[in-house]
Amino acid sequence: MRYAVLGTGIVGRTIAAKLASLGHEVVIGTRDPEATLARVEPDGYGNPPLAHWLATHEQVRLEILADAAAWGETVVNATAGAGSLQALVGAGAQNLAGKVLIDIANPLDFSHGMPPSLNPVNTDSLGEQIQRTFPEAKVVKTLNTMNCQIMVEPSLVAGEHTVFVSGDDTGAKQAVTELLVSFGWPEGSAIDLGGINTARGTEMLLPIWLRLWGTIGHADFNFHIAGARAGA
Repeated sequence: MRYAVLGTGIVGRTIAAKLASLGHEVVIGTRDPEATLARVEPDGYGNPPLAHWLATHEQVRLEILADAAAWGETVVNATAGAGSLQALVGAGAQNLAGKVLIDIANPLDFSHGMPPSLNPVNTDSLGEQIQRTFPEAKVVKTLNTMNCQIMVEPSLVAGEHTVFVSGDDTGAKQAVTELLVSFGWPEGSAIDLGGINTARGTEMLLPIWLRLWGTIGHADFNFHIAGARAGA
């Protein structure tokens, strides 16, 4: 399958690399490919410039957002949550219509410093905003409650743990759940929470996730819902 991963940060790169390793065709979408490739300094987390990463992942190519979204059969939103709507508008509603749009972003708001808050929160979610803005897309929220390494290799965390799925389209959720299994998530580890409005709950896990990260001292952990009847 052809996947367009929107976002050039570590999350987008990790998802793109995993998809490519599974034999899918993958492009990464960015607003300005020329400017992205011109960066020579590591990002704020110490990750190398994208040009260096692409040199070791030759099966993945870089495109402008609209071209990437038009080419992909499935689109993954791995942009920073605060800029997700703008990036998806740049990708083009016509290029998202009818496609599964996997949203793994979180609406972190750093305007008041650290730790970040959420915007929107409580009565809305980024997942819902994306679905309202692109009503012809099939938005599925998932993988936003863990670090990107665990997203694509859940066995990094010993024992059982859980991945959540939210969305209005049952077929889209089933397709995404099958993709999660191909990533290594065990059968039954996905919990279908219901419609896209349930993304409010998974996005609101981020404040406790961030505090756990600070307390534990690393991000190699995940949530497990014991006693639940899982399955999407």
